[in-house]
Amino acid sequence: MSPMTTSELRAFQQICDPDGSILVIACDQRGGIRQLLASDPKLAAEISDQVLGDTKSDIVSQLARHAPSVLLDPICAVPRVIEDGTLPRDVALLIGLDASGFDRDGDGHYLSRLVPGVTARRVRALGGTGGKLMIYLRADHPEASEHNLAILRQCLRDFAEEDVLLVVEFLTYRLPSESEAAYKALQPELVEAGTKVCVAAGAKVLKLPYPGSAEACGAVTAAAGVVPWSVLSAGVDHATFLGQVEIAMQNGAAGVIAGRALWKDCVSLDRDVQRRLLRERAVPRLNEIKAVLARHIRAQPKN
Repeated sequence: MSPMTTSELRAFQQICDPDGSILVIACDQRGGIRQLLASDPKLAAEISDQVLGDTKSDIVSQLARHAPSVLLDPICAVPRVIEDGTLPRDVALLIGLDASGFDRDGDGHYLSRLVPGVTARRVRALGGTGGKLMIYLRADHPEASEHNLAILRQCLRDFAEEDVLLVVEFLTYRLPSESEAAYKALQPELVEAGTKVCVAAGAKVLKLPYPGSAEACGAVTAAAGVVPWSVLSAGVDHATFLGQVEIAMQNGAAGVIAGRALWKDCVSLDRDVQRRLLRERAVPRLNEIKAVLARHIRAQPKN
């Protein structure tokens, strides 16, 4: 891995809390939030980008001042939350590059997609501190992963040329031929192997699924080497995620990028209800996460 440039390191510092732990509120989802707002698939599909932007704006307005950074999408949220003043001026902004959803090949492998036109230069033009790329990855199927890894390499080159920080996320997935039990048993190995692949490609900051145990977190930390990794919430309930964060931080993680575990049961088409639930539920959850991070202060990377 190449060390962070001064610009990348500065951006990394801005997505961390004062003690140096990554702390980002994730709200770049589109399809997932639509499903939370309307359980009926037809009604969910009819929810407009404007309505989705209202939800994201409320999440930012209620939570962003309690964290150093937020992760938002360039479709519904940005530049809106900047231009209307919802995003506090001292809160860092990561902008997601990945499009909602995925395609599949003939064997059921997920094929990642990008939002058209969202390059490193565009991230900077939108006021972003850095970008975030998510790809789907089965490191045990390297040939089938080539489409997604080509996207990863392309984005890493682009952001390096523009000297903009890129946070790399990957998600694993179950193949049609696998049982749920077989897939779950593979998860620690898939996260560790995927970490090695992303670091080898040049990733400098990682956002990873919880690999399943303290031992697996230690293996991911060893695979990441000097590359800091944060754990994502993957939509689990808050109590479960809090335990995962504790274990991950005890075993080398550098922080969290938390989304649905914070706010999934707070979103509503009634914005008054939504804002109240965000204040009453999500803010206390965020404070509990911050308390876990405060128990596991670690040295920040240097360039």
